[in-house]
Amino acid sequence: MRKITLILGGARSGKSVFGEKLALNKDSKPIYIFTAQSFDKEMDERIRIHKDRRKKQPWQDVEATINLPSAISELSKKQKVILVDCLSLWLTNLMMNGRNIDKDIKKFVNELEKSPSDIILISSEVGLGIVPDNEMSRIFRDHLGLLHQKVAAISESVIMMVAGIPMVVKGQNELS
Repeated sequence: MRKITLILGGARSGKSVFGEKLALNKDSKPIYIFTAQSFDKEMDERIRIHKDRRKKQPWQDVEATINLPSAISELSKKQKVILVDCLSLWLTNLMMNGRNIDKDIKKFVNELEKSPSDIILISSEVGLGIVPDNEMSRIFRDHLGLLHQKVAAISESVIMMVAGIPMVVKGQNELS
């Protein structure tokens, strides 16, 4: 039976490392779906750090910058554990490509619900700070908050990472 785990947290909170450990505890060769696109040197460096950390493990890397629902649909047919890093970058890609966000989120949630795989989803929590000073950032924050709510509603486990420490919001701590 599949299990969906949503891992939220701020920048450099330990979300990815925690999610990677969780996936490797469940499967010897999980799929790592990455959504990041590089548009500058800083993002190149972030991607390099993530790839370097995974080199020692038997990950199957898959890129899904826009078509995440399709990737989930196809990969879950043949894989027990899938890690997606991250939903906030996927949403950014959708917005930058002028996609119908509500339609894409609905399709994504539907694929999650149908999937027989254990799926670990990582995303940045951006709604805890000040109100952004520009419209695009406010729209992003609002869409991401709604995406998190929809995913959390169908997740068996929701974990908030704070300073590298997992705090169980819903479900049970899987590393105990």
